[in-house]
Amino acid sequence: MSKRARAETSVSRGRRPAATAAVTVLACGAALLLGVAVPQAQAAEVSYATRCVPPAGIGLPEVNGTTKVEITAPATAKVGDTVEIVWKFTQAASKNPDIIDLPADSVQPSGTLKAAGAQTAAVAMRGPRENPPIPKGGAMTLSEMKGTLKLTAAGQVTLTPDAYVVNALSTDTRCAPTEPVQPAATITVTAGGGPSSGSPSPSPSPSPSQSPSPSQSPSPSASPSQSPAPSPSPSGSGGGQTDFTGKVVDIPYTCASPIGEKKATSPVQINARRNGGSYDLTVQFKKSVMDSPIDIPANAVKPSMQIVLGGSDRGSVRVEGPTNAAAIKSGAPIEIPDLTGTYKPGATGESTLSPGVLTVEALGTTTTCTPDRTAVSLTLDTTEQASGASGGGNGGAGGSSSAAGGTSTSGGLAETGGGDHGTLKALGLVAGTAILLGGAVFTFMPGRRDAR
Repeated sequence: MSKRARAETSVSRGRRPAATAAVTVLACGAALLLGVAVPQAQAAEVSYATRCVPPAGIGLPEVNGTTKVEITAPATAKVGDTVEIVWKFTQAASKNPDIIDLPADSVQPSGTLKAAGAQTAAVAMRGPRENPPIPKGGAMTLSEMKGTLKLTAAGQVTLTPDAYVVNALSTDTRCAPTEPVQPAATITVTAGGGPSSGSPSPSPSPSPSQSPSPSQSPSPSASPSQSPAPSPSPSGSGGGQTDFTGKVVDIPYTCASPIGEKKATSPVQINARRNGGSYDLTVQFKKSVMDSPIDIPANAVKPSMQIVLGGSDRGSVRVEGPTNAAAIKSGAPIEIPDLTGTYKPGATGESTLSPGVLTVEALGTTTTCTPDRTAVSLTLDTTEQASGASGGGNGGAGGSSSAAGGTSTSGGLAETGGGDHGTLKALGLVAGTAILLGGAVFTFMPGRRDAR
């Protein structure tokens, strides 16, 4: 080998250690950079059989399905750290029942996650009330839930999803595993130098069932149109009188809604104003008896009622109210508007007017409330009009009654009495709760009968 070749070989051999060292340094630097850039977190999905139980007494069956959950948590942490855990539903155990479309932002989940291993704890999880509109029969879309856990011991801490609650339209549906659930994530906890500076202690969030629902708020005050009114007139005599004020009567209803029948009672008053040979009628509720558990858009609520004629006259008169002109916020009172219509008498004599069937249409649902018994609110001295009501009464004898006396209407339906029987819980609600995952829209609030 020539001197030149030997020299080049020697130089080459001398450069290799330096080059190798440089590569090693670069590799280590890259590893360090990667170690900083890659978040120390993990996400794993588990699925488990689940039974969901709707509130009692609303007619919906239990649902058995599969819950799929993805849990995200730090892969490593130190004793004293407070870590955040994220629970993501990739599949809820049940769909939205085929009753009503659920509006946006009307569903809120909460639940419990179990920590085990080096540390045992129940971690409260809760998500915001955020969801897209969910159609009847559609898959439930639940928001991500978050919770925090303060680490107290070194070792492996496993995280396993457990029971959860779905709050929809102010009602809780409780879902729980029916089989052992596998851990969805594990945190490796190392000994640390004590609690991390500024790490907050975990504070379990209250479940929706612990939060005041709209139905538990104080009963709203009467609207200006429902202020005290004059004492009722005994009857509509023809001595030039034009305005006639009826008696407030408590009417017990059976309300048939999309989820079955419910009992309810509401105070009702019928007033009249003479208009030629006819009468302009107004039906009033004594208080605003409803709070809304969700945001309701404008023009979504439409009430109507049939007034039952008795005494000399027969048949019924339809009265109805306008739809809500403005949107109604969750928790705000829903003022029941005056229901109005025209009564054209079909007979001459004393004719009685009593509350009849009430219908409430809201967001695509119809609830029909039929009186178990009714009572006369107003008696009028009427003169038969062409194309008037059915007529054919008994001339006011026997079947008539006075508004002041409050005796029963024709047909033997007794007056309910003057006590406070609560309020109308229409749309199939009991104790101020809306039905599971949709159905009824309103919560009717307790209220005392006001003097008119």
